[in-house]
Amino acid sequence: MNLKIEQTGIDGAVVVSSTRRGDERGSFARWFCEDELAAVLGGSRIVQANNSVTPEPGTLRGMHFQHAPHAEKKLIRCIAGRVFDVVLDLRAGSPTFLQWRAVELAAGDDRAILIPEGCAHGFQVLEAGASLLYLHTAAYAPHAEGGVRYDDPRAAIAWPLPPLNLSARDLQHPLLGADFNGITP
Repeated sequence: MNLKIEQTGIDGAVVVSSTRRGDERGSFARWFCEDELAAVLGGSRIVQANNSVTPEPGTLRGMHFQHAPHAEKKLIRCIAGRVFDVVLDLRAGSPTFLQWRAVELAAGDDRAILIPEGCAHGFQVLEAGASLLYLHTAAYAPHAEGGVRYDDPRAAIAWPLPPLNLSARDLQHPLLGADFNGITP
């Protein structure tokens, strides 16, 4: 197996590490293999790839998810710069409901994070010129888009830098009310 799977403490959210091999010509690493990731993809298939580029450190994007029936898993890898990447569990009945985990992803570290369906995702840029590659198990559906405010007190995400450059959309995400019991992916 060329890919190593590490648990994050959020059910279904894993870090996928590649094994890089090299010689005098350079190096090679496998970033995706449907067979090797079958257990964590749970029968889902990658159907879309996207790229985001965010130049300024401190910039925060998130927290985003898609509602069922368009819920998606996302496999995210940093291909330039460095980011603080966060998964927030919004799944009704999950033992880690409203818990979050973060991993630092950096270009060249050969790691990616898999965000499960029913979890929100966001990141903060730590190093200028961050570029992320996203592999999705569902196509983007604007009408199914959901989000949680980056500073929601119920989530209490500890961002490492003062948040900068939030989009108007991200600032308008609702706070989770006391009656929020989760979503069904």
